[in-house]
Amino acid sequence: MIRDAEATRARLLAAARREFAAYGIAGARVDRIAAEANSNKAQIYHYFGNKDGLFDAVFTGIVEQVVTGIPLDVDDLPGYAVKLARGYDEHPDILRLSTWHRLERGDSALVEAAVRSNQTKVDQIAAAQREGRLTTHYPPGVLLALVLHTAAVWASTPDELAGVIGPTSPETRHRLVHDAVRALLSA
Repeated sequence: MIRDAEATRARLLAAARREFAAYGIAGARVDRIAAEANSNKAQIYHYFGNKDGLFDAVFTGIVEQVVTGIPLDVDDLPGYAVKLARGYDEHPDILRLSTWHRLERGDSALVEAAVRSNQTKVDQIAAAQREGRLTTHYPPGVLLALVLHTAAVWASTPDELAGVIGPTSPETRHRLVHDAVRALLSA
């Protein structure tokens, strides 16, 4: 019974991740999620309480995926940014779900795992700056934000700009991210 419950919960989370990435919280439909997961709405309410609870579970999973999957390397911030960029290429729903979270849950409580992870990264950057291993041109939090946003630049580029830029291969995009972060560090 436990194994079936875990499998059902996992199917619901996977289906919800796709649904929320496509439609956001307001546009997502629990009927579609349940059908895709080969389950029913009652199971969603049993495991997650409501649609908002289901979104929170999906978003917490995304945060854990990024936090544990791509650890910060203060001695290779360009390489770290490229790993993030590759992750966004492989999982485009990550930024979509983050955007939906900001748009539809902006007034909700902060995701503590993300706050702790960001604080740890800022602390690591600050220590590397004190040790002379990183530029002090930017405060540690600003440097982290610049690296994170540079890593996400291609994944968040509007189609209207991407069409003007022209097609670029993933390898070219990743090289540009690497070079841009390296340039930040030489400031």
